[in-house]
Amino acid sequence: MTVIGLWAMLMILLYALQTSLLTFISFDGFSANLMLLLTVSIAFLRGNKYGAFFGFMAGLLQDATSGSYFGLATFSYMTIGLIFGKFSVNLFRDQSLLPVISSIPALTIHFAITIGFLFLLNHQINLARFIREDFWPAAIMQVVLAYPVHRIIVELNEYAKKRR
Repeated sequence: MTVIGLWAMLMILLYALQTSLLTFISFDGFSANLMLLLTVSIAFLRGNKYGAFFGFMAGLLQDATSGSYFGLATFSYMTIGLIFGKFSVNLFRDQSLLPVISSIPALTIHFAITIGFLFLLNHQINLARFIREDFWPAAIMQVVLAYPVHRIIVELNEYAKKRR
């Protein structure tokens, strides 16, 4: 199997886990966002071009299957891939704690883009309730799952480097 096929299988597997297994441990409809963790880890390991590409593909997969506002997750993940990929130039690429720490800022950016978009569509949002009841449970789950997802991506990245 090609390296591109392995990356695609990993993305589909993580999305399947996110939409099936992790929904059983969700809080008020919010659970860990494995597509966001995938985007951040790849952006740190491979830079902003790969981060934006994987963010685009992960967001497109999520938008195509969720039935929500089409393009919102694509734009959000692609932006996050670009932002965190720019930071990868100045950081050590083998630091395993970095994706765990950056999972909360990435989730914050994702929610800020989503809330900003909903605000522009004139949706009423109780920001204090959202932060208290939705953001923090999702953030805790992001931090818990960030390291295992990052380790899988590091191993696949090392395999991809050897195959070149």
